[in-house]
Amino acid sequence: MTQRAAALHRLLVVTVLGFASGLPLALTGQALQAWLTLEGIDIATIGFLSLVGLPYTFKFLWAPLMDRFDLPWLGRRRGWLVLTQLTLAGALAALAATSPADSIRVFALLAVAVAFMSASQDVVIDAYRTDLLPPAERGLGASLNVMGYRLAMIVSGGVALIWTDPAQLAAGGGGWTWPEVYRFMAGLMVAAAVLSATVLPRVAAPAGPRPAARQDLLGFAAVLAAVALGYVLADRFAQPVAQALVGPLVEGSTLPARLQQRWVELAALLLGIGITLPLAAWAARRARFETLLGGLRSYFTQPGAAAFLGLIVLYKLGDAFAGSLMTPFLLKSMAFSAAEVGVVNKIIGLWLTIGGALLGGLLMLKLGLWRALLIFGVLQAASNLGFWWLAVHGAGAMPGLTLPAFDWGFVKLATATPVDGGLLMVVAAENLSGGMGTAAFVAFLMSLCNQRFTATQFALLSAFASVGRVWVGPLAGVLAESIGWPTFFILSTVLALPALAMLWWLRRPIRALEADPQARDEAA
Repeated sequence: MTQRAAALHRLLVVTVLGFASGLPLALTGQALQAWLTLEGIDIATIGFLSLVGLPYTFKFLWAPLMDRFDLPWLGRRRGWLVLTQLTLAGALAALAATSPADSIRVFALLAVAVAFMSASQDVVIDAYRTDLLPPAERGLGASLNVMGYRLAMIVSGGVALIWTDPAQLAAGGGGWTWPEVYRFMAGLMVAAAVLSATVLPRVAAPAGPRPAARQDLLGFAAVLAAVALGYVLADRFAQPVAQALVGPLVEGSTLPARLQQRWVELAALLLGIGITLPLAAWAARRARFETLLGGLRSYFTQPGAAAFLGLIVLYKLGDAFAGSLMTPFLLKSMAFSAAEVGVVNKIIGLWLTIGGALLGGLLMLKLGLWRALLIFGVLQAASNLGFWWLAVHGAGAMPGLTLPAFDWGFVKLATATPVDGGLLMVVAAENLSGGMGTAAFVAFLMSLCNQRFTATQFALLSAFASVGRVWVGPLAGVLAESIGWPTFFILSTVLALPALAMLWWLRRPIRALEADPQARDEAA
């Protein structure tokens, strides 16, 4: 295979893996929110159910096992990839067989299982992509990965809303129920596993000795035991402590009793995390979980490592805050139809995200990493103001258009659907800027990883990156009901500003990564 053909093969593979990564994310996020909204679940509860995404923030705890061990027959990374995709298909099928209205606890546990397997798949995909792509291809590779990722979200987050829209169903449209959608997605994950086993090129294992397998298994078991102990302690003590600390503050407020209790539950959640994480860190050190500890040591030896983690948390925070409850906002508060939201926010919007990602990758060739992060970050922050405008002015403030009925085989719009002009404008701005920002952000994360510990380090970095998307959900649900949507979106814009300040402060170390992205690998 010529060098050009090999490069094209690598970039095609990265695109396909992006699709596999993006497909289950909406199924535990916005598509799940749409299902719960149509089932009549209240917004604050939906906000708390965003915690099913917790595995995305803790995946660095088991990622070292995927660095240390290679499953037989398929080689490094590919064996883990096939295993996670097949188990993910099984978890989606189980979720499809459960009613959220009748068994919300079981439903939530199954959604956590889907998120766990999805996060595990992401660990392998992120590591494989970073190992596969040479530094010169990482900017374009990140853009193509985002393109595949967003194409998958068009299917699981956009087309699915059209399939399940009650008005379209009554008019003879898609005719799918949410369980049928989730079973279909399970079938797509089986197909992804087949492609992973047959099409992906092999990657070489890094040179050098590996830690003892027994020691790493004992270390992982110790970390799991510490997390279990932390959960038990938090379950027993966090709620009473939170009630004592926060209860008096909210009892004298004008908030309804239900929202007062949500604030107490949020404080209990944070206390539980404050108990569990230090226990897990202590257990990893005591048990000498060397692949985890070695990966962390390798990362923290680079200049600006701790500050980079702060930037990673903050860069997408405002974006995540504004988008955390976007589906309930559009469906319930703005009263747009499911088909309209599916077409505009999930299909047109995601195509614009893909365009933004590709444009961002091309602009990065001229701008470089630091300038791209800064410019795209400013655009991301500004786009949140569009949702404030929509919340203030409501539907019908701008002339819209009507989409004619269509039948593309895989999706059908049975009747002409009006599209609000303001919704279209706001979604276009948000998705274009978000696509550019995501492309630069993924390239930034890849530039920070040492190949020997790619799974561990990328899992750690992306876990920090997902803090905003996962953890703001409970707070966002409570705040949206407490302060109203317009103030909520103003707050989301303000939360984007600290990242821009940090970018300016870290311009020299980021430019050093831009100039020599493999410096740590060579030093190691």
